[in-house]
Amino acid sequence: MGRVYDSIDERLAEWIGRQAVFFVATAPARDEGHVNLSPKGLDTFRVLGPTAVGYLDLTGSGVETIAHLRADGRITIMFCAFEGPPRIVRLFGTGSVIEVGTPAWAEACRPFPAVPGARAVIVIEVERVSDSCGYAVPRMDLVGPRTRLVDWAEGKGDDGLAEYRAEKNAASIDGLPGLGRG
Repeated sequence: MGRVYDSIDERLAEWIGRQAVFFVATAPARDEGHVNLSPKGLDTFRVLGPTAVGYLDLTGSGVETIAHLRADGRITIMFCAFEGPPRIVRLFGTGSVIEVGTPAWAEACRPFPAVPGARAVIVIEVERVSDSCGYAVPRMDLVGPRTRLVDWAEGKGDDGLAEYRAEKNAASIDGLPGLGRG
């Protein structure tokens, strides 16, 4: 059934690249707050090397992943095959946050398309790669991406996004530091 891999090989990287959605799980140190699980989409995920991946983090109503990474660093990424043969892949590792406007931003965002509302790149050093059967994951047809978040970000503009982030993304729901505070 499930296997553990030494790294992300070319075949696995290609499979990951075909997935339309991935899930991000993080948690602060034990007993310091809520576990978070977020779905992600659009063309925002990249395999950066055999033991490194990253994704373009877009402005949203919360900042849990960023706050948890700054507090603890642990992160798990999960992909599920919703079409084709059943499969679940998990990437366990330690993540870091590179915020828009920081000196490292220009280099970090290079592998990704320009997406309105990008607020950070999350880079993960992968320590464990595993897969499992996914036999109970339903098959679904992809209709297409949702563009509402991008449309919203374009409507806000740079100043509006900065204001929104200052109000909504400065701290997690548990009061951990978010954007601009790490």
